[in-house]
Amino acid sequence: MLNSAARYLAVTAQRFPDKTAVEDEHGELTWRALESAVLAVATGLLARGIERDQPVLVYLPKSRESVVTFLAALYAGCPYAPVDYAIPLSRLERTMETLRPALTVTDEEGQVRLREAGLGETAVLYTDLLAAAPDVPAVLAAMDGVIDTDPCYIMFTSGSTGTPKGVAVPHRGVLEYAEAVVETFQITADSVLGLQSGFHFDNSTFDLYACLSTGAKLVIIPEILFKYPHKVMDLVAEKEISCIFWVPTVMISAANAGALEGRALPRLKTVVFAGEVMPNKQLNVWRRALPHCVYANLYGPTEVTVDCTCYIVDRPFADSAPLPIGKPWRGARVLLLKEDGSPAAEGEEGEICVLGSGLALGYWNALELTEKAFVQNPLNSNYPEKMYRTGDMGKWDGEDILFCGRRDSQFKMRGIRLELGDVEAAASCVEGVRRCCALFDQVKQEIVLLVETDKPYNKRTFNREMRAFAPAYMLPARFEVLDELPENANGKIDRPRLRREYGL
Repeated sequence: MLNSAARYLAVTAQRFPDKTAVEDEHGELTWRALESAVLAVATGLLARGIERDQPVLVYLPKSRESVVTFLAALYAGCPYAPVDYAIPLSRLERTMETLRPALTVTDEEGQVRLREAGLGETAVLYTDLLAAAPDVPAVLAAMDGVIDTDPCYIMFTSGSTGTPKGVAVPHRGVLEYAEAVVETFQITADSVLGLQSGFHFDNSTFDLYACLSTGAKLVIIPEILFKYPHKVMDLVAEKEISCIFWVPTVMISAANAGALEGRALPRLKTVVFAGEVMPNKQLNVWRRALPHCVYANLYGPTEVTVDCTCYIVDRPFADSAPLPIGKPWRGARVLLLKEDGSPAAEGEEGEICVLGSGLALGYWNALELTEKAFVQNPLNSNYPEKMYRTGDMGKWDGEDILFCGRRDSQFKMRGIRLELGDVEAAASCVEGVRRCCALFDQVKQEIVLLVETDKPYNKRTFNREMRAFAPAYMLPARFEVLDELPENANGKIDRPRLRREYGL
C-alpha cells in the first residue's frame, strides 16, 4: 500500500515520460514536465517553512497549474484545499477562518483580490514557487514522512450555519477510490478522461487520480463550454475522450438540446454520473444515441471519498422509473438504519450509513461537528468502528439500493451539495432582509427563496445584491417578497406549510 496518493506521479512519470499527462485550453504537460513542475513548486513550499499536515489553500483557476499545486502540496507532505476561483470573498474569508492555511497559492489576479479583501497574508504566487530549483532529497524526505491516514485534501461543502465545512479526506481513501475507479471502468494508459467538475468539487478526484495511477490523459474542459451542449460534445469528439464523469445536470442539458443527435463518438466508451438524481428520461436519450457506452450511476457524499456505491446500468428503464444507486463497491460497507439504529428490512426506508477505508477523518477544525456526523456503528459493540451518517434515505431493492431523498434540509443541485441554511445565511446578509426561508424544488432543481423585507426587490435586483455573499449556484430561481413568513406554534417559520403552499 502506498503511503501517499502522490506516489502515483513518480511511477507514472517514469513509465510514460513523454506522453501527455494533462491538457487545458492553454496547453499541455507531459508526465515528465508535470513531475518537474511539481518538484519545483514543492521545493518552493518547503522553502517557505511549510510543515507536514499544514494545509495549502489553492486559489487558482481550473487549470494545469491547479493540478501541479495539488501534487506539490502532497509532495511537501501537506493536504491541499481547493476553492472556487469565483468564490465570493466573504465566503472565502469564512473558509480561511476555518482552514487557517499555512500558505495560499494563487496567481497575480487572485493576489490582488486577496490583498484588497485583507486576506493576502499567506498568499504566494504560483509562478514564484515554480521558479525554485528542485531540491529532490528534501521533497522526497517530506513525502516519506506521510502515512496513509494523513489528510490528502480538504474539500469544503456547505454548512447549515453559513460557515463552510472542510471535509478532511485521507490518502488511503483516495488510493482505494482510485483503484476502485480503475478496476470498475477499466481505465488504462490509452484512456482519455474529460474533466467536467471544478477542482473544488470532489467529483474531480475520479478524473485526477484515475489518470495519475494509470498514465491516462486528463483533458480539463473549460467550464464555460458546459453552457453550450453542442460545443462541449464537439470537444468530446475532437479530443477523442473515452471516459466522462459528469453531473446529471450537464447530461440532461446535452440530451434536451439534441447535442447527441447524429454523433457516433466511437472513442467514448464510459459515461459515469453522480452528484444528484439522474432521470431515466434523459439517460435513455444517451443510451439510444450511444448504445455502445457503459453507463454507471455512482453515489456518495464528500465524507466517504466521493462515492461508495455503484450501479452499472444493465437493463432498460422506463422514463419515469427510478434509477438505483447500486451496491457498495470496493472498500465500502453500507448500512440502512432505522431511527432506533436497527437495520431496515428490504423495501423499508433507512438512513444510508457508510463505513470503510474511504471514510473521511472528519471536519477540519470542527471536532464537535465531526463527533455528531461520524459515530459508532450501533450494530458493533465489540470494538470502535466509526461510520458516517449521510442524512440520505434509501431502501434495499434486492442487491441494489434505491435513493429515497434527504432527511434534512441538505440537497444537491447540479452536483454541488448545498444546505438551505447556507442559502438563508447568505440571503440574510442582503440589506433590508428581516427573515427569509429557502426551499428546494426537487422536480425543477430550483432554489425557492421567500423573504420578509420592505425593500422593493425583485428576483433580478435581489440576486444582484446576494452575489456579494454567495456563489452563482446558490442564487434563487424563484423569489418572492412576503409581508410576513408564517410561524408554527413554537414561533418558528412554518416550513411544512410553505412547502405545501408552493407545491414542494
